[in-house]
Amino acid sequence: MAKIPTEEAKRPRGKAQEAAVWTLMGMLIIGLGGFGVTNFSGRMTKIASVGSVEITTDDYARALRTQVNALSQQFGKQLSMQEALSFGIDKQVLQSVLTRAALDNEAQLVGLSVGDEVVAAEIMKMDSFKSASGGFDREAYRATLDRNRLSEAEFEGNLRRDISRELLQGAVGGGFAAPKPLTDTLYAWVAERRGFSMLRLSEADLATPVAEPTDAELKAHYDAHIDRFTRPEAKRITYASLLPEAIAKDQPVDEAALKKLYDDRISEFVVPERRIVDRLVFPDQASADAARAKLDAGTTFDALVAERGLTLDAIDQGDVSKADLGAAGDAVFAAAEGAVAGPVASDLGPALYRVNSVLAAEETSFDDARETLAAEMQVEAARKVIGDRVEEIDDLLAGGATLEDLGKDAGLALATLDYVPGQQGDTTIEGYPAFRDAAEAVQDGDFPEAIVLDDGGVVALRLDEIVPAAPIPFEEAKEKVAEDWRKEAVAKALSARAAEIKAGVEGGARIGSFGIVDATPETARSGAVADAPETLLADIFKMAEGSVQVIEADGFTAVVQLDKILPAATEGEDATALRASLDAQARQAISKDAFAAFTAALTAGAGITLDQAAINAVHTSLP
Repeated sequence: MAKIPTEEAKRPRGKAQEAAVWTLMGMLIIGLGGFGVTNFSGRMTKIASVGSVEITTDDYARALRTQVNALSQQFGKQLSMQEALSFGIDKQVLQSVLTRAALDNEAQLVGLSVGDEVVAAEIMKMDSFKSASGGFDREAYRATLDRNRLSEAEFEGNLRRDISRELLQGAVGGGFAAPKPLTDTLYAWVAERRGFSMLRLSEADLATPVAEPTDAELKAHYDAHIDRFTRPEAKRITYASLLPEAIAKDQPVDEAALKKLYDDRISEFVVPERRIVDRLVFPDQASADAARAKLDAGTTFDALVAERGLTLDAIDQGDVSKADLGAAGDAVFAAAEGAVAGPVASDLGPALYRVNSVLAAEETSFDDARETLAAEMQVEAARKVIGDRVEEIDDLLAGGATLEDLGKDAGLALATLDYVPGQQGDTTIEGYPAFRDAAEAVQDGDFPEAIVLDDGGVVALRLDEIVPAAPIPFEEAKEKVAEDWRKEAVAKALSARAAEIKAGVEGGARIGSFGIVDATPETARSGAVADAPETLLADIFKMAEGSVQVIEADGFTAVVQLDKILPAATEGEDATALRASLDAQARQAISKDAFAAFTAALTAGAGITLDQAAINAVHTSLP
């Protein structure tokens, strides 16, 4: 094992060193594939080699499992290996391990490595190997490696290669500069701004209202857009449920327990008078007195806040009671709404308090709160009753009872619904995530099981049949058809009116003569316009100065005139910061491309051998 220094021998690290530690740690995690992965077993020992460096089946399996777990976190559920492979995860992992092997091979050829002291220092920093006091724990180190079937030599060898690999990567990818013409071009494009006038159109802007449709028009619209009026394929599901709300009203209420519940939660029902206040603290009494004098002479409280370099959010205290304010309580509660109290003492020093709102005391008597508390108590009792019956219901199902038997003999509610996968219907039971998950997963012939719901209820379900997609009969869908027809008719009429206005403006008329115009003096590409489609600004930035365009989206029609194109600012803090950011991004992109070219050349030069059978064996061995 590398020689690990004692706690006393460690030296403090700077921020740059800390960043390097985390970079190395990230590479280590990728290199080892994360802890908690068991070794791949079998006669095949490697899946590939690059030059003289072999990629073992264990290395590939660890890396693959780590990436599957990462992808599973993104989806919010554990993916099987086959599901992950369908996303091409194996190709990503294979490319990653080949790249690492190419770098390891080159590091060996050029004699690049690090000493035991560097390896030991990195091990000392890893939280997995620390004791409760924060120091390195050799027993924890040994036990962690044993759990993951890694010897100290294997682990330290992997870590040594990871550090060497990072040094090589830094040497290749560091030192690049972004060409000035590139950053200038990027900055000129990104920082350019636009000023425009926009006339939004609504049905009220139509000279002639849209007429009511005839039955023949509705039927024609229905036939032309039958896909809009078709029920999707659904699962017809029968379910038996026992929900707390269904039996809560039948649960007894103990008056003594109810009164105790009220007393235990008295702070909810008896709320003292409160104030919503801002607190502006000063370093000393003299500063606070001077600020008070300015306030009395006409300076606003907001101006005093700005003088201190603070924001209103920074001084907002929210709603507080008199007791919360301590020594300042009497003065603040004596002030009227909108007044400023102080300076008075606070826990941070002398302060001025602005009273933004006065909240009166509130008291709810036991009699007034009784109904609400009783309902809560009954629901809790119902949950307990159901919880005590879950095992019984499961046993009945295991013994051959049908859902109909549960409805008849066990008091569960029996119902049937058509569940559309991926959609949440409007029935109560579909509001439960556990029910939807089960409905998504249920297949023909599956055995019903008791499923505990979020609120303590229980349900069991069965797939009866798959209901194919089918058009909704015209008479049944007529109201929806009428809404859809009208929406389309209004959109067509607004589009025609917008074209008329566009022609008028291009002919010399002012856009403001056609209605109320929203004027935007200037905005960036990354800006936003309220109640407008996300594509609006992208369309506006394609327009020529002085041009007029009709911009349409679902439920949105507008005529836009581009008033001016504002070039990127050449001076100022914002300009400097944006240029620096673009320069950094460009350098990073160049560095990444250079590193990719370097590793591709290394791989090609060293030569790759792949064992597809071994790769397939790893895939089939992992669940």
